[in-house]
Amino acid sequence: MQLQPYLFFDGRCEEAVEFYRRTLGAEVTMQLRFKDAPPQPAGQCQVTPEAADKIMHMSLRIGETTVLASDGRCQGNPSFQGFALSLTVPNEAEANRLFGALGDGGQVQMPLAKTFFSSRFGMVADRFGVGWMVYVAA
Repeated sequence: MQLQPYLFFDGRCEEAVEFYRRTLGAEVTMQLRFKDAPPQPAGQCQVTPEAADKIMHMSLRIGETTVLASDGRCQGNPSFQGFALSLTVPNEAEANRLFGALGDGGQVQMPLAKTFFSSRFGMVADRFGVGWMVYVAA
């Protein structure tokens, strides 16, 4: 069994994936656009011309993890609540680098600092609203 996060970027998926490529070294392993899907029977969800080039389904690798993503309804207002992605890094320098990169255009929720369980731990929401917890493994 596998558990994989599936993120809906509501029309900003390609922008988000490019950001994760630059900041985290993410690699797209599969991509399907809405225009690539077979026609849907009448009464089912139809693809609008504006959404045809948007991402219907994408798989990407971040480190050793597969993350799935989509543009979803393509309305431009992604909402990520009730969870965070936890990013474990090998050292403080990498924690500082990734925390800063993820926070660029985002919002720091808990500054990166020494805690009782890690030499560096912090929480940040990136520019898309995805929550991240960055910490150095003990």
